[in-house]
Amino acid sequence: MNDEHESADAVAPPPEDQLAFDVADFPGGIHAALEAVLMVVDEPVSVMALASAIEQPAADVEAALRELEDGYAAQQRGFTLRQVGGGWRMYSRHEYAPVVERFVLDGQQARLTQASLETLAVIAYRQPVSRQRVAAVRGVNVDGVIRTLLSRGLIEELGHDEESTAILYGTTSYFLERLGLSDLDDLPALAPYLPEVDLLDEIAEGGRS
Repeated sequence: MNDEHESADAVAPPPEDQLAFDVADFPGGIHAALEAVLMVVDEPVSVMALASAIEQPAADVEAALRELEDGYAAQQRGFTLRQVGGGWRMYSRHEYAPVVERFVLDGQQARLTQASLETLAVIAYRQPVSRQRVAAVRGVNVDGVIRTLLSRGLIEELGHDEESTAILYGTTSYFLERLGLSDLDDLPALAPYLPEVDLLDEIAEGGRS
């Protein structure tokens, strides 16, 4: 029996504490450790997730992220670190958008059409909003455009209108990420240029008459 226990102990995996590390042992410390993680993510990562990954207090991680962000700006690097959509992620600086666009698109214009941009703007400022109300504001059928925005992950279904049962649409966290926004409150003040919510039904009725 004892021999069996000793044999089992010999092949047992090492305790978890032997797999741990101290970021202070790395040449660049906590800042370099965070950079290493952020370089391999494809979506914003929360402070808590980063703190867990490098085994450091969340307060220290957030302070280090702010220092990295300020340092990149001071050094005028081609990239920056931004807090977007509830997390942190590396981005190329907007000043270099023409360079990046030329490289990524390689001459191909993969942008949203004007119709898609207008529809997306209406949804962003009037969400949750139905397809019929969006069509009323734009004055044209938006079925195809809505499908395009859904397929690109920029909008999503948010439920149904209690009275008409129509599907309601709103923007996604990916929309915020692409625009570099933390939340919808950061949207530019364009809402005054759109019809008031209480006028949308009147516009829709006028379009059907």
